[in-house]
Amino acid sequence: MTMNDAPSPRSGSPRILYRQAKARDGADQAEVFHHAVMQGAAAYYSVEQRTAWAATMPREASAWVARQTLYTTLMATCDGRCVGFLELDIPKGHVHTLYVWPSLVRRGIGSTLLVHAERMLLEHGCERVTIDASRMLAESLLRRGWRDLGTEWVTKNSVRLERQRLEKRLAAIET
Repeated sequence: MTMNDAPSPRSGSPRILYRQAKARDGADQAEVFHHAVMQGAAAYYSVEQRTAWAATMPREASAWVARQTLYTTLMATCDGRCVGFLELDIPKGHVHTLYVWPSLVRRGIGSTLLVHAERMLLEHGCERVTIDASRMLAESLLRRGWRDLGTEWVTKNSVRLERQRLEKRLAAIET
């Protein structure tokens, strides 16, 4: 798979590269997940909710490597380290997870991962994509044209968390 890189070296910003995950990325995925939940979602969920959410996945590389066998995992890297990732269930046309390192949120990393996921789904004949988005992610996706299918409540370690079920119709675009 060939994926684009961004931003330009001229901007002085770190160069972000996009690719499929490798087993060596498991430890970084664990850290991105943990920090995205505990820090990145702080304005949207209570400490109790974030702690319960973060506890759903161990902070161990092996757990995330195992997930790479279940989902197509797309990675955003900077200097060879994972700074964001997306897990895609291609047969179901569903984005299972999307996490970005908190200090790099709102820089287009998550959006670019979604573009790559949408392209993969189109190549596999999917006409739509769904995601169960956190409050934080849902706001951004709704502004980008995703359709709200309703609010869901999930229980994680006896704590209730709100999320939005969203959908987007896929259409091939000329590039």
